[in-house]
Amino acid sequence: MHTLHKGLMLRCLPLLLLSEAAVGGLNGVDVVINNDSTDDVVVTVYDTSTHPSSVVLASERINGFTHIPVALSLDETGRGNVAWTAVSVDPRSRKCGHAENMGLTDSQAVNVHVDSECSST
Repeated sequence: MHTLHKGLMLRCLPLLLLSEAAVGGLNGVDVVINNDSTDDVVVTVYDTSTHPSSVVLASERINGFTHIPVALSLDETGRGNVAWTAVSVDPRSRKCGHAENMGLTDSQAVNVHVDSECSST
C-alpha cells in the first residue's frame, strides 16, 4: 500500500510542476484584467514582454465590474507588460479604449474601460 501511494505521488509531481508554469508562477506573472465600468466590453490583451507581442486574451467579453485572470511572460526586469484594446458591446453608443501597462507584478489589476470615441479607420 505504501508503494502505491509513493508511485502515485511520483506520477503526479510533473503535473503539479507543469500546472505552476502554465499559470505563471516561476515563469511569469499573474494579473487580472478588470472591467472597471458598468459597460460590457470586448477586450483583446497583448503580452508585450514577448517579442513579437503575443495575444493572451482575444476578443473576450467582460461584463461590467468583472475580471479575468491572465498569465504574462516576464520581461528582463522580472515584471509583466501588456497593451489592451476594448470596445463597448452596445452598438447604439459605441465607445473604445486602449492603453499600455508596464512593470506589472503578481496579482495586480489592469483596469480596462471604454471612454473615447472609436476611430473610423
